[in-house]
Amino acid sequence: MIFEQSWRWYGPKDPVNLEMIKQAGAHGVVTALHHIPVGEVWSVEEIEKRIADLEESNKKHPFKLHWNVVESLPLHDAIKLGKSERDKFIENYKISLRNLGKCGVKTICYNFMPVLDWLRTNVKFKLEDGSTALLHDKVELAVFDLFILKRENAESDYSEEIQKEAKKRFEAKTSEELEVLKKSMLMALPGDEEGFTLEKLKNELAAYDGISADRLREHLVYFLKEVIPVAEQSGVNMAIHPDDPPWPVFGLPRIVSNAEDLNYLFNAVPSTANGLTFCSGSLGASAKNNLTEIISKYYERIHFLHLRSVQREKSDYFYEANHLEGSAGMYDLVKIFFELQQKNDRKPLPMRPDHGHEMMDDQEKQFYPGYSAIGRMRGLAELRGLETGIINTFK
Repeated sequence: MIFEQSWRWYGPKDPVNLEMIKQAGAHGVVTALHHIPVGEVWSVEEIEKRIADLEESNKKHPFKLHWNVVESLPLHDAIKLGKSERDKFIENYKISLRNLGKCGVKTICYNFMPVLDWLRTNVKFKLEDGSTALLHDKVELAVFDLFILKRENAESDYSEEIQKEAKKRFEAKTSEELEVLKKSMLMALPGDEEGFTLEKLKNELAAYDGISADRLREHLVYFLKEVIPVAEQSGVNMAIHPDDPPWPVFGLPRIVSNAEDLNYLFNAVPSTANGLTFCSGSLGASAKNNLTEIISKYYERIHFLHLRSVQREKSDYFYEANHLEGSAGMYDLVKIFFELQQKNDRKPLPMRPDHGHEMMDDQEKQFYPGYSAIGRMRGLAELRGLETGIINTFK
């Protein structure tokens, strides 16, 4: 095996239950304690409850599941903003790391993106085959930013050409179309059942006024210098997720978008416990990123993978393609992981198929965008087939 095939699970309320995950063929479960407010400690008791959910499922069928990756152990905004109270939340984070290590959960995915974990302008973009995907279109983002959110000084973030096109689209849209755009942009994050309102989004964006990329980077390094020694002591690897998309949105800085960003981060905190979640979709959204070079250079720091592909149509416009299609070049990515694994004699890295098209009868059900059952199962099956073919060809 090149990868430990895994699946993201949002806990007992997830419409894709553990039995369905087993039927998809995944053994690793990527999950988090979304019910615990950001910044509070994950106790051993709460961690063991989640492990017990998997063990209870394992009693029903011999196909075993185990919790292999936390996604995510989120950071309180006080840490990202560098506020005086950040040390309290960093201490809580250290306790959670120790507790996860004690319970045998050794890989922690997290991100340092301000306000939004990811951003799409259409979460039900219709494809030629009738399935739907996630789409990011900078002109649609400008329509929302300039004419719906009406963020102060937003014009400075868009070229004159994009502003003109955004105005034209805004004036042509029906009220229903504007509402679809608004809902896509204000989509609640996993675990955030309240979601965003326009006012809430404005307030959270305003909190980052004056936070430059350099300053945000300083806050990340401060955090890592505090927690990485604890991670090392606990046998835990931290794996930062790249920015999605890998360029500024809403005037927010981006600091984990390319190889230069990664080089700065890993030089600042050299421990290999300071690692990367390699996301082929997030990094691959920018044509400037050479994905195979990033894998080769930072392989020892890659502790977790998200594999998906995006179709880049033009700058700042992409939609999520089938896993073996699009701009990612998935064959080359899987092949280089195989080659590096053989050279370095590493255990299979945990990998999950990231996102999936809504398709077939899943289109009649309610799922968090990108996390329907059948689309991800198709993605995992395609990746499993590609992996098997590469192993049998080059072993």
